[in-house]
Amino acid sequence: MTCRYSGADWRDVFYNAIRNADGGVVEAAKFLTERRERFIHAEDLRRRLRGADGESLSTEMLELLSEWLLDRREPGALRWLQVFNARFGMAAAHLPPPPEGGWACEATAIQKKIMQITAENGLLANIGMRVTEDKRLDDQECDELEAQCMQIIELVFRLRRNARRAAGRSEDFT
Repeated sequence: MTCRYSGADWRDVFYNAIRNADGGVVEAAKFLTERRERFIHAEDLRRRLRGADGESLSTEMLELLSEWLLDRREPGALRWLQVFNARFGMAAAHLPPPPEGGWACEATAIQKKIMQITAENGLLANIGMRVTEDKRLDDQECDELEAQCMQIIELVFRLRRNARRAAGRSEDFT
């Protein structure tokens, strides 16, 4: 029997990411066995990933397997987390790491980001006006608008990180 997986269910997205990784569930089980020093058979892991027979993954296993996917540079390594957040009306976005040791002058970095955001907002306005001119959006236009939005969101989160560092606060977004 063929299983159908949903792109809107975090468990299905996570399972597919593991399955699609080099070595799949078998290698993931080996990795978990080594890291946790507790044996897990590939089929037991498969059941947990799918939520079959009432099985579930612990938070520790989710975290370790996410690290495993990231180490393997799997493109959808954290997509499950975005889908999980969306279920609760929240959003998750990738935030690249700051330069090693931060900026020489955080105030200058803040000023530069504000100017970048202003320029990107101008591009967003331009794209938005162009793609809505005919009062409809096709897939390509939606992708273009969404990509520009995400670029601005990333800059805003990076600006917030700079501000927190400049004020001597933790970089955590809590």
